[in-house]
Amino acid sequence: MAEKDTSVKNFLDLVKKSRRGKLKIYIGMSAGVGKSYRMLQEAHALQRNGIGYIETHNRAETHALLDGLPIIARRKTFYKGKELEEMDLQAIINRHPEVLIVDELAHSNIEGSKNSKRWQDVLDILEAGISVITAVNIQHLESLNEDEEQITGIAITELIPDKILDLADEMVNIDLTADELVDRLTEGKIYEKAKIEGALQNFFHSDTILQLRELALKEVAHHVERKIDNEIPKQIKLRPEKSLSCTSSNAETVKIVIRKIARLASYYRSPWIVLYVQSSSESLDRIKPDKQRYLINNFKLATELGAELIKLKSDAITQTIMKVAEEKEVTSICIGKPHLNLWQVILRTAIFNELLNKIALTETDLVILS
Repeated sequence: MAEKDTSVKNFLDLVKKSRRGKLKIYIGMSAGVGKSYRMLQEAHALQRNGIGYIETHNRAETHALLDGLPIIARRKTFYKGKELEEMDLQAIINRHPEVLIVDELAHSNIEGSKNSKRWQDVLDILEAGISVITAVNIQHLESLNEDEEQITGIAITELIPDKILDLADEMVNIDLTADELVDRLTEGKIYEKAKIEGALQNFFHSDTILQLRELALKEVAHHVERKIDNEIPKQIKLRPEKSLSCTSSNAETVKIVIRKIARLASYYRSPWIVLYVQSSSESLDRIKPDKQRYLINNFKLATELGAELIKLKSDAITQTIMKVAEEKEVTSICIGKPHLNLWQVILRTAIFNELLNKIALTETDLVILS
């Protein structure tokens, strides 16, 4: 009976998947490259079947393309004494267009909305069988958060998990040279005049644009590689990559390590695991509350980025790591570069050497992330 129930569930899952809407994402290095404009051009081409919703940032050239397109009215709500507008998720699902244009994928919804983020709305829309064309800037990608902040000097708080890009059936990079983008800015096609000078000195500096452009190009290239691997059969089957990241309660390094291993897994198009081995010294009655909070937040981040999370209790740290690596057929073990004082080095060198010796007996790679 159980086998029959499983078979029925698997069939229903296949039916549900086949009914899911298609997802197309326009990605760009920054605001102003022309993502919204290109989406609206596509909307006109799809007009016989599509109903569009879009935020246009008051740009005249984009507003002009709205003429003739059907638009689903936004939901009005009061928040902190002000009347605000938000995308009406239920109205979209009720109207059930063939294709929907949704801009600003990383947007945070008004408090009280069904979902806190617009990307979550998009998932609901796709599950309802509606295809979505959307857009996002590369700096909003979760796993690139530290890199983006280092490049731009600006903290990005509106982020989307990498899994959204993995769901995309198509991904298109909207690319401009640094000079073309700066020209658009100075001509007033991106921001109003009062903001132009500040933007030129900060986010729209040529060095910053070039680095963001490289990240956007790489991301789309990785998507194409994944698509090739999924849709074109290989004549020679390579050993599938699977990475294991060994984490700790170190608040300073773990978040960075998790994001870096997420990027590595994306490059190799491989599953990855985050392993936390809780020693007796880190039991709940001995670990400080702030470290407990960091652990919980890092576990949540790893899950959002697509990791399989494993938590085990053991003082035999090396043996536990190697046992999990063997059981899960891991090809790479990733650890953060240790930030230790002399006493910690003396205490932990034996564990590290034991791990090296164990790994040397296998075909597993050891990756030390800075």
